Amino acid sequence: MAGSEVRAPIFSGENYEFWRIKMVTIFKSFGLWKFVEKGIPTSAGKLKGKIEEAEGSSASEDDEQMMESYMKDAKALGIIQGAVTDQIFPRIANAETAKEAWELLYKEFHGGDQVRSVKLQSLRRDFEYTRMKDDETLSNYLTRLNDLVNQMKTFGETLSNERMVQKVLISLTKAYEPICLVIENTKDLTSVEFQEVIAILKSQEQRLDQQVTDSTEKAFSTLFGHWARECTIGRNVQKANCTNQMEMTGNMFYTASETHDSSKNSEWYIDSGCSNHMTGNISLLTDVKRNMFGRVQMPNGTLENIAGKGTLVIDTDKGKRHIKEVLYLPGLKENLLSVGQMDEHGYYLTFGGGMCHVYDGPMFENLIVQVKAKTN
Repeated sequence: MAGSEVRAPIFSGENYEFWRIKMVTIFKSFGLWKFVEKGIPTSAGKLKGKIEEAEGSSASEDDEQMMESYMKDAKALGIIQGAVTDQIFPRIANAETAKEAWELLYKEFHGGDQVRSVKLQSLRRDFEYTRMKDDETLSNYLTRLNDLVNQMKTFGETLSNERMVQKVLISLTKAYEPICLVIENTKDLTSVEFQEVIAILKSQEQRLDQQVTDSTEKAFSTLFGHWARECTIGRNVQKANCTNQMEMTGNMFYTASETHDSSKNSEWYIDSGCSNHMTGNISLLTDVKRNMFGRVQMPNGTLENIAGKGTLVIDTDKGKRHIKEVLYLPGLKENLLSVGQMDEHGYYLTFGGGMCHVYDGPMFENLIVQVKAKTN
């Protein structure tokens, strides 16, 4: 065979129809399918005699052609034998031709009409009851649905374009109900192409994802039933000055959900109630993307506009560390780092003895920041 070898899929006893389709394609690419489908033109006994004769004397032109056919059939048989697991191989171990081995597998795993009818009925039931899950993306659901449709095709049932359109429109989650209603009221479901409907739905999915990103977020939690900003009496405000409190370069400070109405500066707070990193000083960020929109609700009920998102770069003894996805809010006076988001991005924080330590790995080897407590 010229060119690179094609690796045959391994059949383990499941998904025979898919395996069969792939194998037919491989046989056709090698010019071997006619031997698998129809066998060698001569009977096995006559073939064996011809081969023995060809081995014992000079072969005629017909003998040479027969030898070539025999070799191609042996090659096809070898492909089949190599494309099944050791558990399946005994079923075809005694087959002398590719056609014989192929038919043995077909009869056992393709099933008769009754078996195929039962399998198809089961697939139809699965298709009817399939619904998009609340935590499932549109792409994942369509993949799952298409798997069922393809299995039904292998058993001889092809669903119409109209049936596919109707199935998708009635099986999505509530978030897609508005766009489904628009499609039903503006498109002729008997003629609209399935791919056109999918394109509309995927566009809606992108809008929904953007809404999640841009949705109104609470910047501080109500863990104790009230805002930390409103409860400052008797608290130790753990605030550090970047010139004499930091043991590592980088302006990061721990406040336990405490904020201050100070002018824009380079002081940062690590906040246990903040849902996102955010700053009002764009000069502290790099790689700022200005295509972010939305609003963040502050503890006093005001809404601050999101005008971008960037990266905070911190110098450490082991090189620069990047804290990504920091929101830029022009109206924000504080620079806040979210404890939750730091955890999500792989940083490790420890608290104790009036100190907050931030590390960049589970081994606690590289200390990013060490902040001392300061009493108001």
